[in-house]
Amino acid sequence: MTLTDDLNRDEKELLDKVIKGDISFHRLDSLTDKETAVRIRRHAVEASSGTSFENIQDHSLNVDEVTKRNIENMIGAVQIPLGVAGPLNVKGEFAKGLYYLPLATTEGALVASVNRGCSVITNSEGTDVRIFQDQMTRAPVFKLDNVVKAKEFAEWVKRPDIFAQMKEKASETTRFGILLDVEPYVTGNTVYLRFSYDTKDAMGMNMVTIATDTLTTLIEDEFGAIPVSLSGNMCIDKKPAAINTILGRGKTVVADVTIPGEIVSKRLKCNPETMVEVNYRKNLLGSARSGALGYNAHAANIIAAMFIACGQDAAHVVEGSTAITTMELTKYGDLYCSVTLPALPVGTVGGGTALGPQTDCLNLLGVKGSGTPPGTNSRKFAEIVASAVLAGEISLVGAQAAGHLARAHAELGR
Repeated sequence: MTLTDDLNRDEKELLDKVIKGDISFHRLDSLTDKETAVRIRRHAVEASSGTSFENIQDHSLNVDEVTKRNIENMIGAVQIPLGVAGPLNVKGEFAKGLYYLPLATTEGALVASVNRGCSVITNSEGTDVRIFQDQMTRAPVFKLDNVVKAKEFAEWVKRPDIFAQMKEKASETTRFGILLDVEPYVTGNTVYLRFSYDTKDAMGMNMVTIATDTLTTLIEDEFGAIPVSLSGNMCIDKKPAAINTILGRGKTVVADVTIPGEIVSKRLKCNPETMVEVNYRKNLLGSARSGALGYNAHAANIIAAMFIACGQDAAHVVEGSTAITTMELTKYGDLYCSVTLPALPVGTVGGGTALGPQTDCLNLLGVKGSGTPPGTNSRKFAEIVASAVLAGEISLVGAQAAGHLARAHAELGR
């Protein structure tokens, strides 16, 4: 049996043309059905590379849907193990109750660690969590003649009548998105406009990009400012940046819990004083000394695992990694713990949230699709993610305070 026995004669002719370069990978989608195009591309890569794929063809994804909105030149799928931690008692404004956390990862010991943190929080009467800001940003960059024109432009965009005009124009591009604010930043004759939007249950990058593109046209027509790029890196998307830590992007979320001293001793095998010391020396001083933008133990670990499981844009883990973890003793000798996530871009509609496995995970959390009213599901999801990060931080700091980290990785990470 040869590698191409699953192709008929016409499909083998297409494969031959792809291998010869007469037909591009992308063009295959218009010459046959999506499933066949995936198989032909896969065989072409095998023939060109001398590789034989044994696993990537096995998946449960709907190829027609995936190739329509999530992937180009598809040849298969990569699977990541999915574990569950919990239950975690969350006391938010949108997420209320016990939740099992879906975590997709290949790192042994991670799920076990988060699970331990969930147990500690739940046995401490749960975590309070609140969202302080919810806005997605896009910041185009404009070139002006000189600083005089730059100041005129910066003052012009802040005029109430101009903002009202921009808000109305932006609303024509989206059913749910609302322009909240625009803030100018000037460098010489260059002006960046940081537009902020309420995107409801969508993470919203596509939404705000389309709306802002319309606004750059309006600005060019009305003021004459020349747009250089729709994104000027003041947004700032998928890159670590102090502006996101200070001003926020996506959801700005804070979760906290007070853990009784006896629970710290019984479940984390250390004491509150030692955890405070580890957090101070490691997460705060160590991060400051290294010039890090995040002051945490491993927030990105939990965010990445939940993002992959729930169909989020994995590149936004970089914003989530700027989390700040604090721990301090209460006057009763208990342990107060918090995590602050200044920039957590999440959504429950669009992107990868429509994929079958990711839909299952979102349904597990009760956040799939648009909420009633719109925006409630994405905020509920953000509260759960922040609570999960808190669980992960408590467990890892506890492990390091007790000296258990190396042993856990030896036993579970292998």
